[in-house]
Amino acid sequence: MNRKDFIKTILGGTLMASTQPFYNWTKDLSEEDISHPVLFIGHGSPMNAIEDNEFSQTWAKFGKEIPKPKAVLVISAHWLTKGTHVTAIDIPKTIHDFGGFPQALFDVQYPAPGSAQLARETASLFSETNVGLDHDWGLDHGTWSVVRHMYPDADIPVLQFSIDYHKPPEYHYNLAKQLKALRKKGVLIIGSGNMVHNLRMVAWDKLNEPEYGYDWAIEMNTIFKERIGNGDFKALIDYEKLNPAAKLAIPTPDHYYPLLYTMALQDSKDDVGFFNDKAVGGSLTMTGVKFG
Repeated sequence: MNRKDFIKTILGGTLMASTQPFYNWTKDLSEEDISHPVLFIGHGSPMNAIEDNEFSQTWAKFGKEIPKPKAVLVISAHWLTKGTHVTAIDIPKTIHDFGGFPQALFDVQYPAPGSAQLARETASLFSETNVGLDHDWGLDHGTWSVVRHMYPDADIPVLQFSIDYHKPPEYHYNLAKQLKALRKKGVLIIGSGNMVHNLRMVAWDKLNEPEYGYDWAIEMNTIFKERIGNGDFKALIDYEKLNPAAKLAIPTPDHYYPLLYTMALQDSKDDVGFFNDKAVGGSLTMTGVKFG
């Protein structure tokens, strides 16, 4: 992405959802008795996109165990905007938004279709927030590094929902609630980030050491899991007050906000389970959550 396009994205240079009637993407899909599950996935290093490891194997297993969705909507830590947007592209590009990795990673293309029709319907769910229809972004590595393991045939429409980085945590939690209707329409919603994510403090010499985590990282990850399991979402919205170590675990909230989106989509009947619950490099955790 060139500088002009980057600035356009950050400043909200997207087309706003039309108020004119449009084809209802889900009009022929009856509501299911049980809502589709919601996943928060700790995506970690971009290399997980091409490595066959315990993390990617778990993602692939979900792709086989979860009923095949009609579409996938991802809230990725790597699409930060001013304003809220959803990709409205029928053929989204694969974005390689990283540097310093092997050429094999840059060679990866994930040619899943998008759905402008579903994007318009998604935008229409929001009565008090203007959700823009974006035609420039595509699928960043927070999305395709995970979804390519789950659905390697790339035959399911994949959309991204942006994170307005100018808004506080409570805004994101409340906004996400309005996406809940999609759960009963066969849409798999994924939040992709990391519960504990401090790149400045990564112990690069310990990356190959199994489950190496600083004490504060393990402590905060445990607190997050306990609060999620207890449904204490208010405390998780005000995460900076949970513990002094929260500022180390979440120095910037970009990788944490996707967790708030998934929590907001939980139904009272949902079971809650954790997976890939390990620390890497001292200051990152790969812990994921399945609601439903």
